[in-house]
Amino acid sequence: MIKAPVNKIIPSSVVDGPGNRTAIFFQSCNFNCRYCHNPETINMCINCGACVETCPVGALSFKDGKVVWDDKKCCRCDTCIKTCQNNASPKIKYMSAEEIWEQIEGNIPFIRGITVSGGECTLQADVVRELFAIAKKHGLTALLDSNGSYDFKNHPELLEVSDGVMLDVKADNEERHQWLTGHSIDIVLENLEYLASIDKLEEIRTVCIPGSLENEKTITIVGDILKPYLEKKDIRYKLIKYRHFGVRQQYRDFKEPTEEYMNELKALAQQKGFRNIVII
Repeated sequence: MIKAPVNKIIPSSVVDGPGNRTAIFFQSCNFNCRYCHNPETINMCINCGACVETCPVGALSFKDGKVVWDDKKCCRCDTCIKTCQNNASPKIKYMSAEEIWEQIEGNIPFIRGITVSGGECTLQADVVRELFAIAKKHGLTALLDSNGSYDFKNHPELLEVSDGVMLDVKADNEERHQWLTGHSIDIVLENLEYLASIDKLEEIRTVCIPGSLENEKTITIVGDILKPYLEKKDIRYKLIKYRHFGVRQQYRDFKEPTEEYMNELKALAQQKGFRNIVII
């Protein structure tokens, strides 16, 4: 039975896709975004034990050289996350698709579907595929919230059970993308066009940081790539305001954008052919 590290499951979310949804956040990401708002999901625990010493309620302990989390004792104060110097969390559970579904099934009367996120959800593609297959049998929609590093063109089996992808496009060029994420942009832009071409692009997401023309350039290149498809489908573009909350201290020198600036970006997106633009 294949299992994947799950950081948390949010039973009811209205920001992780259309309608009310259950959102599953997997642990581990192959990007290291400077503005990451959930840096504790980037890496796996290395069992250094620093969090065991600082936990105020004794919910963490060592067993066979590994940090063990007792969720019944845990008071959810996040002292362990604040202590960790490895961008990780000891509060994860290894779960199979069936075990995840057991926590979702009771939400069916109240949700439209499920969304998997992270970390990066496609790093757990086998478990996600099994989970989506179960969800589809029960009449739920299934969406991926991805950084775009997964080669969807060469792995169609995941898309076969997916209703679409909410794709992060973080920059417009290789140099900027490497600086922001530590990863190449090429596969992201390839996925952008490919997903649109097969009608699997649910939404584009761009975190907006003022102080340069990088946001404008990103919106422009996204619009240029998607121009043939925007005439046929109303693809949502979500412009996300950078905020300091949760961001690592060494990367908090970015400025938060004003409403005026975000509306200027929205106007640019409209010029590029987007009709469904959301600012959050």
